[in-house]
Amino acid sequence: MKLHSDAWRNISFMMIGATAVFGGFAALTPSDRDDGDHGIAGHLASAFVSQAHAGETGELGLGREALPEEIAAWDIDIRPDGAGLPEGAGTVADGEAVFAEKCASCHGDFGEAVGRWPVLAGGFETLNSEDPVKTVGSYWPYLSTVWDYVHRAMPFGDAQSLTDDEVYAITAYLLYVNDLVDDEEFELSNANFLETPLPNEANFFLDDRLETEKAFWNRADICMQNCKESVEITSKARVLQVTPGDGAGGGGGEEAATGAEAEVQEASAQVETAVVELDPEQVKAGKKVFRKCKACHQVGDGAKHRTGPMLNGVFGRSAGTADGFKKYSDAMTTAGADGLVWDDATMSEFLAKPKKYVDGTSMAFAGLKKEADIAAVIAYLRSESGE
Repeated sequence: MKLHSDAWRNISFMMIGATAVFGGFAALTPSDRDDGDHGIAGHLASAFVSQAHAGETGELGLGREALPEEIAAWDIDIRPDGAGLPEGAGTVADGEAVFAEKCASCHGDFGEAVGRWPVLAGGFETLNSEDPVKTVGSYWPYLSTVWDYVHRAMPFGDAQSLTDDEVYAITAYLLYVNDLVDDEEFELSNANFLETPLPNEANFFLDDRLETEKAFWNRADICMQNCKESVEITSKARVLQVTPGDGAGGGGGEEAATGAEAEVQEASAQVETAVVELDPEQVKAGKKVFRKCKACHQVGDGAKHRTGPMLNGVFGRSAGTADGFKKYSDAMTTAGADGLVWDDATMSEFLAKPKKYVDGTSMAFAGLKKEADIAAVIAYLRSESGE
């Protein structure tokens, strides 16, 4: 797409407007949206091309027309009237299994949340209280927003890896844990998607602050004198621990290992791990329990670092020293430098109560409650690591 300079300027303004469109996404009702077959991305692309040709009197030699497959890659928004939904279906029961494997490590088995991660269920009749609980059931306006967000951004660290049927299933499960459907065999699909409205839809309205707050911002008595001469950053969100996943001191594991840490790493490499006879049934059970960990960790052939480090070869290794992983909290790297080496005993204590065992760890998981589950996970990790 070759653009005249005036057209390029107009597109800049249009992009700002597009940002406003996406920012106000949840506040629009179906009647506010275009009835055409294209999503937001398609309309914007068409608008950009039209605007460019309308004022074209010269060329800048920049860019080209977007290819259909490029537009399609952006055109994934789902609107409150169901426009944009792909064909597919998923039951509550299917959603529970997918949620347990890919979502529960952050959001809890029933949407109750782990640590400071978002609560997804409950919170009804709390919105007018001092401590409102804003969940899918109590606050979100449209089921389309749930589907769009899960499809677009989840699971954390592996966005857009879910199939359409898995997204329908997870959305159905979220309806179930919010008591909006009561049948575990309930199947949500593109055909019946609009039959289950969310309770708080009527309380969303178009943003009218430009008019309702106009008098406030035009007041003559607003003080703009004796302002502070300099601005200083007194603290950071990750230090205050208001961001899920960040421990005290932030995720500062990017620094090279100190001399002491290097010595610990060298020493840990020399640790001889005893050959452990693994029980196949225990390994099988551990694989099932490990679903709670898969949102952040991988193990076995082809394992890679994700939100957390991959766990191949973890036993006999100093804490906070997985090669190539740069997201360790300061607490974890310090623990490793102080001599923490992973074996069955240390791993058992950590899996039971991660934040108590390594105070300040960035791992959000609350821990495994059953000793049998802990033993099973350790057996599974050893089997997948070839130990």
